Amino acid sequence: MTEKASLFINGSWVTPEGGWEPVLNPATAESFGEGPVGSLSQADEAINAAHVAFHQGQWPRMSIRERVRKLEVMLDWLQEQSERIVRLIVTEAGATQLLANFLHFDIPMKHARASLEEALRLRPEPTLPEIAQDMLTGQHVLGAAVTEHEPVGVVAGITPYNFPYFLNIGKVFPALAMGNTVVLKPSPWTPFQALILGEAAEMAGLPKGVLNIVTGDLAVSQRLTTDPRIDLVSFTGSDTVGAAIMAQGAPTLKRMVLELGGKSAMILRADANLEAAILAGITSFTIHAGQGCALTTRHIVHNSIRQRYVAALKEMAESLPVGDPADSSVMMGPMIRPQAVERVERYVQAGLDAGASLVCGGRRPPELTRGYFYAPTIFDNVDNSSAIAQEEIFGPVACVIGFDKDEEAINLANASAFGLHGSIFSASTGKAYEMARQIRTGGVAINGGAGTMLSMAPFGGIKRSGMGREYGREGLLEFTYAKSISFHAG
Repeated sequence: MTEKASLFINGSWVTPEGGWEPVLNPATAESFGEGPVGSLSQADEAINAAHVAFHQGQWPRMSIRERVRKLEVMLDWLQEQSERIVRLIVTEAGATQLLANFLHFDIPMKHARASLEEALRLRPEPTLPEIAQDMLTGQHVLGAAVTEHEPVGVVAGITPYNFPYFLNIGKVFPALAMGNTVVLKPSPWTPFQALILGEAAEMAGLPKGVLNIVTGDLAVSQRLTTDPRIDLVSFTGSDTVGAAIMAQGAPTLKRMVLELGGKSAMILRADANLEAAILAGITSFTIHAGQGCALTTRHIVHNSIRQRYVAALKEMAESLPVGDPADSSVMMGPMIRPQAVERVERYVQAGLDAGASLVCGGRRPPELTRGYFYAPTIFDNVDNSSAIAQEEIFGPVACVIGFDKDEEAINLANASAFGLHGSIFSASTGKAYEMARQIRTGGVAINGGAGTMLSMAPFGGIKRSGMGREYGREGLLEFTYAKSISFHAG
């Protein structure tokens, strides 16, 4: 499979001024396509196209129903391309077959359709109570108001390499549904899962400039975060980059939706269903080779069951099939690039230096001579204040921390600069619910949660895990501002 694409600007495919660069398959370290490299001037063209389309075009002035019809055509076309897209996800992002089909493709498609359905339910909301008011003219009138949700304007969507199709869909469709126009910039390591949305927009007949897709270097990203024509930045990535984006957007007072890093905790009480907890535990740090912001990589385990838990987790980690995700039997694929593997190696050494006990892993699999792989790695006896427990590793590394009392577990979970997600396993669901309310994160799953990512549940974090919410009604409203319109009701 060889891929090559151009930029999508103002409804047309544009030759990149920076030429093309190889896009690597992380499982083989070989090029499978050529990604376009956009320039600053082309970023300006995309921003201007989106600006004109919003301020002079028809898209924000259409009814929500008209916009939703167009977006449904896009989704239908993307669904028809599912096999092609899944192949891209496996080859470009290194996702396993099962993960690519279910989490990378099916879930964002479900979310997108749910966001369109929710958009159709939005109506102007009465502002109550109506007030009977004496006026200076001597009239006695009934005053009332409604609140409408207006599109913010031009949205810059900046997405990372780990779940590119998922995140591209999750930013583009809610923003467009609410009447905004979009400039999407993907990671240069995973451009094709963004550019395919340009094909979908073209097939659906979206008006020119409504969706633009550009690539490029850091300067292109900075143009999107500083240009006064951009009204809102929706970014997913590290907390360090998120802080830089906030600073870059501050002079123009841009709205921000930032879904940033995490170091989420999974608490196992003494009465936890150990079989279910172990399955969740192995998944929590090996899914997509640990490259997920909401993964629960801090395992806070009651000391009465900790030894059994660690032994079982080690057995599963050492038997997990790791390799090229083109093989459907593989359960964990590669990391994205050599830099990612080197980052994990530095943290593993830091864990050893801090006195944590290496249970398994801690090395590159010697049998995998190509690609960017790292063995599933478990540390026990981890100090919660150490670097491996406090900093986002973004690789297949789990930290096990013991506790004796529930209050201690909550304090350990909350002793983090991040606050994105968390989970609790306990036979006492009432106690687990009480604990969940005390954990300072954007979300908590009890005993595995709903079994899937719910489309209508808002997702996002607090503290250094970011601000704003994605998905559900809250996610839609992030792309709007509230306008109050008052009038005489009688």
